[in-house]
Amino acid sequence: MYVTNQSKSLLSLKQAVRAYRYEYLTERGFARIKGFPLSLTPIYLQREDHITGLIRLLSIGLRILTLLEFQIRRNLEQNKEKLTGLYIGNPKRETARPTAEILLAAFKEITLFLVEVKNEVYAHLTTLSPLQQRILVLLGFSTTIYTQLGGQSFTPE
Repeated sequence: MYVTNQSKSLLSLKQAVRAYRYEYLTERGFARIKGFPLSLTPIYLQREDHITGLIRLLSIGLRILTLLEFQIRRNLEQNKEKLTGLYIGNPKRETARPTAEILLAAFKEITLFLVEVKNEVYAHLTTLSPLQQRILVLLGFSTTIYTQLGGQSFTPE
């Protein structure tokens, strides 16, 4: 049974059913804000502007996660392909609809080393795996945005 306070002229039964079926997307967003990776945990804030700022920041984070998923899924669909290697327990498992959380987890083993030699700091980055390179390409980024960071030197302040 579906109930709405909208008139039939503004919202047909078909539109109401469709809106209801996509309601889980909104609820999933709230679950993401409260859980991993955004983790809105109980926190004591005294000032209203701090509360507003925190919620706005988490909202931006949620939008970035959603955009990440959208971009990857759209490009996978356009290329008629699936990603493999995202699932640790099952590396051959394929998916055309990865979540942002699983995509970000593919990058968790990246390490940045900073080495200071004679008043210069050199950066060394872990090499990207083929899966990580593919994810960057599906996002529309060149892998050079990552690789150009390694080997750079700069003078510490």
